[in-house]
Amino acid sequence: MLKVKQAIGISLGSISSAKLRSGLTMLGIIIGIAAVVANVSLGESFNVFFEEEINAQGSNFIIIYSQEPNLFYNNELQIIKKTPGISGVSPIKQQLGEVTSFSQKKNIEIAGVTGDYEETANIIMESGSFISNQDAFSAAIGSEVANEKFDRNISTRSSIDITLRLEGGRTVTRKFKVKGIIESPGTSFGGGGINRDTSIFIPVSTINQMLEEDDFSAFFAMSDNLEDLDVVSDEVDKRLARNFGVSSRDIDDEDAKPYTIFNQADILEQTNQLADSLKNFLVVVALISLLVGSIGIMNIMLVTVTERTREIGIMKALGFSGTDVLLLFLIESVILSLFGGLLGVGVGVGGAYAVTNILNLPFLYSPYIFEAGLIVALIVGVAAGVYPASKAAKLAPVDALRHE
Repeated sequence: MLKVKQAIGISLGSISSAKLRSGLTMLGIIIGIAAVVANVSLGESFNVFFEEEINAQGSNFIIIYSQEPNLFYNNELQIIKKTPGISGVSPIKQQLGEVTSFSQKKNIEIAGVTGDYEETANIIMESGSFISNQDAFSAAIGSEVANEKFDRNISTRSSIDITLRLEGGRTVTRKFKVKGIIESPGTSFGGGGINRDTSIFIPVSTINQMLEEDDFSAFFAMSDNLEDLDVVSDEVDKRLARNFGVSSRDIDDEDAKPYTIFNQADILEQTNQLADSLKNFLVVVALISLLVGSIGIMNIMLVTVTERTREIGIMKALGFSGTDVLLLFLIESVILSLFGGLLGVGVGVGGAYAVTNILNLPFLYSPYIFEAGLIVALIVGVAAGVYPASKAAKLAPVDALRHE
């Protein structure tokens, strides 16, 4: 009976005697394993990236958008404020305005909010401070507005003119003092779908005064904690539905309500599904590469059996059994796969690291990926080597010795 240690030595000798063929054989496994490892890692990176993007919008947030004009007023604001579990809420009123700074004019999104918006939307200030409920003509501006929109940078204590257009073509202009500059969150959207990098925030009472209106377009609320987010969100939904005359049996029918409500958990669930779908797609593509690599190993092993037919005959004539020959070729196939797997894991991790750096994604590498890569390589080696090894083991010694 051929010992495993002897079989490994013979297999390594066979592999080293045909370096180019062995290298090309491993190449298919290297590419396949690298693709699987890289794509799994990238899938997890996208998952974390989406979570960070959503978490940057606010803490335990609930967003309520009106689907009709002139729907939300102070009454609805008080309903949300008084809902158990709500720790803060800010109404939102948005309109495109013409902003003048140092005689230069630009069209910029103007967002009317209250002081509560700073906490609910996780606002971090680069300099100065955010607007408060006591302010009237103060503004907090996004980092891009301050540093890129105009030829001259805007700093705190600078003055800007904001012009809003009213119905009938009239305009109203007011001078605002820049109270603070908002730090860029690194995400395209902030709380309530407002891009805080490219927006200017002023008190919602002021924007309504300028527009001669008193309604709001949305509410951005925050629950006490993430665990009760769905419960609090449902309670807000019930109270608003009752306020607008929507019956309890129609509360789950989005078309029956004049508003849309969703929360942080809803968005995270959707983005996680998207990330999982993306990861599964990438893994399927990688597995196809792995399948191609395993077919390559099987093909090379079959060629090896043909080339070494006479050698197999000599081995059997010297007393090696069919099991010995089977073990020999199977071990050779597994060694090729494991070497390819080790290199594939390294290439995959390196590739994932490079891609995440290029795309500015968080790099994630779980230790189980290394183990999984080697296990997959082992399975591929066994699966690809079984048929050629069994074919070699079944060769009759006399027929094998006659082979030229």
